[in-house]
Parts: sequence; C-alpha cells; structure tokens
Amino acid sequence: MLSSGEAFPLADEMDKNNLFGLKDAARRFGGEKKKRRQRRGARARGRPTQARSEQRNRELLERALDLFLERGFAHTTIEAIVDSLGMARRTLYARYGDKITLFKAALQRAIDDLVIPIEQLRDMETDDLEATLLNVATQILARMGSPEGMRLKRIATAEVFVMPEIAAYLWERTGQIPLTYLTDLFQRRLARESAADAALAFSLLVVEGSFQTRVWLYASDAELNRQMIYRVRLFLEGARAASSARKIVQRGKKRALSKRQRR
Repeated sequence: MLSSGEAFPLADEMDKNNLFGLKDAARRFGGEKKKRRQRRGARARGRPTQARSEQRNRELLERALDLFLERGFAHTTIEAIVDSLGMARRTLYARYGDKITLFKAALQRAIDDLVIPIEQLRDMETDDLEATLLNVATQILARMGSPEGMRLKRIATAEVFVMPEIAAYLWERTGQIPLTYLTDLFQRRLARESAADAALAFSLLVVEGSFQTRVWLYASDAELNRQMIYRVRLFLEGARAASSARKIVQRGKKRALSKRQRR
C-alpha cells in the first residue's frame, strides 16, 4: 500500500495548476468561444440592418438622380454612381439590374415626394368650384416649384425628347394623376360630356401656365396669385359658356329632328 506521499508518483512532474490538462482544455474552449463571437460579429457587421439598407438605397437613388441631371442619362455610368458612394457594383446590379431600371427607380422616388395623391386633392374640395380649383392649382404649383420639383422638371425636359419611354413613364405617374382627379371633378360639377378635355385645358392654362409665369417672368407671390385667380375664372367662364352652347345646339338638333318626324 502506498503512503500518502506516494499516491501519485507523477504528480510532482505535472503542472499542479494544470492537473490532467484541464487548464489547457479550458483555454482551448475559451479560445473557440472567442473566435465564434468574432465570426458572429463580423457577420453582423457585414449584414446591414433593414434601416441601414433602406438608408443606403435612398442615398443611391438621390446620388443617381443628381448624376443623371448633371451628365444626362447617356453619359452617366453605373461605375460613376457606385464609385461616388463607395458601393459595390454587385450591390447595385442585385437591386436594379441595369441603368434604365435604376433611372426609373430614382425618378419614382422623386415623384413620390412631389405628386399629390387623388385622396388629398379630393380633401381640398369646397362647395365653391372656383375656390376648389384655386386650392388644387396652388398646391400642385407649390410642389412643382420646390427644389425637388424643379430638379425633376429639368431631368424630364432633358430626356423626354430622346427617350420616349421615359416621357410615357413620367406622364403616367405625374400628369395623369391630377388629370384623373380633375376629369372626375368636372364630370360631377361642370360638364360631363367634355370633362376630359376640360381637365387638360385647365392643366395647361392654369397649372402649367402659372408655372411658366413663375419660372420665366420671375413673378412675385402676389402677382402669381393674381394670375392664377384670373386664369381660373377665365377657364370657368369658357367652360360654362361651351357647356351652354352645346346644350343650345343639342336642343336645336332635337327640335329639328322632331319637326322632320312630324312631316
């Protein structure tokens, strides 16, 4: 039988603080845990949050629109856009595929900030049609004259003549929306038979005409307001006169038809 001092003859040869290699094992285990944490951290840093991803996408669309305005669509390259943002090309291509798709997405972002939804236009209605039209025209013109609106107008002017598809895209998402609302408004409150023509005439005379007055003549707010009131009244007088004239012509046709039938 071994004495107490002889129980483990190899113990003196071992590191008493590392008996049976437990300390080494613990160190290795701790090292593996640290590496796993580092790998998870690297993955977290490499995978942006949804909010950060959306922010980067907004920055991409804003920068793309700026470059398209500055250089034109034809002379703006994907490389110039991503290099200006420090973004990987594969990220852009994964999101948009090609330059024309990116261009439309950048335009759409600008459009979303500018176009007044039909529901908001309806909320501007009052019992007074003249006041309603003045409210609608004023709000549309304010959006058009904002820095964002002017930027979109400049891009559209530069590109629509050489890119018909962009002209159609912009018209469908900008001009068509207020026209749809105005057509419905005039069908309800002015002249059902010619509502679409009246809507287009109003847009050109009051909205676009006032915008041109602001841009080219540098009209003051007071002068612009005076011009808009005049244009709205001129439009209503003309539209109502045309509606009355059509009714007179229709009544005349009915009387003539009735006379022929009695013969």
